Amino acid sequence: MKIVILERNSVGPDISVDILSSLGDVTAYRNTVSVQEVRERCADADIVVANKSPINEESLSDAPNVKLVCEFATGYDNCDLEYLRKRNIPVCNVVGYSTDMVAQHTFTLALAVSQNLSWYDDYVKSGKYSAQDRFSNFDIPFNELSGKTWGIVGMGNIGRKVAQIATAFGCKVIFTSVTGKSTVTEYERVDKEELLERSDFLSLHCPLSDITRNYIDRDALKKMKRTAYLINVARGRVVNNPDLYEALENGEIAGAGLDVLEDEPLRTSNPLSKIKDSGKLIITPHLAWGSVEARERCVQGVYENIKAFLEGNPIHVVN
Repeated sequence: MKIVILERNSVGPDISVDILSSLGDVTAYRNTVSVQEVRERCADADIVVANKSPINEESLSDAPNVKLVCEFATGYDNCDLEYLRKRNIPVCNVVGYSTDMVAQHTFTLALAVSQNLSWYDDYVKSGKYSAQDRFSNFDIPFNELSGKTWGIVGMGNIGRKVAQIATAFGCKVIFTSVTGKSTVTEYERVDKEELLERSDFLSLHCPLSDITRNYIDRDALKKMKRTAYLINVARGRVVNNPDLYEALENGEIAGAGLDVLEDEPLRTSNPLSKIKDSGKLIITPHLAWGSVEARERCVQGVYENIKAFLEGNPIHVVN
């Protein structure tokens, strides 16, 4: 089997992918962005491993041997599932490998932005703390998580982990089900409008779909508390970035922590790039999932998906 890894660096050059060589002849490319690159690199591939590369009719029409597509990810919105289904090409993702890290980063963002940690760190390092005549400084007020309402969009594995941690902090957890199919009963379920109105912290953990695209837009932001914080570790286009910029600039919400954006990396055309106040907005470069342990689990998951397929028992097929 000829295995083509289109985005070797999506799991980081520090993480070995050598385990995949035991399953076939591996060709790995550092990164693959364009349709033309996919077409050229997959021309004689049997198995394609991707992450963000476009996997569709345009990119695979000249790749007759492809039998399997594996994602170095849980998400698979880079794939045209209907086209691949018609060609009888299963798409397999990796489930659960990043749950702990994404949940951890959710609170890293929430605490950093709500407690103005960047400002206080700069205050100390600038020498201003050494020059003051008191042992503490709390010039920019901050609040506890305990007693706050933590709202969640998307009560899957990550959402449930976040709910557990929020509860441990003393938060009241509420959530909404985007599809209406959630079977979670241990937390209070509300509709979208009530979620927006009640949440002191609102974190997003839903996949990108026609339902969730622009889920948080101008109208949604106007319904949130002026003291609320928005945390997005889901997909960038779940939040309308220009609308969020306006809400932050106008003080319609207190702040936001983002690990994902409409287009990545961050473009200068994105108005959020203008905000330099880390007490209002913190952006990290799509790393919430990327602990060393999580990336190792991701590679192992792809190995297991390919191995199961070769043994005739495919797993984690999304189409």
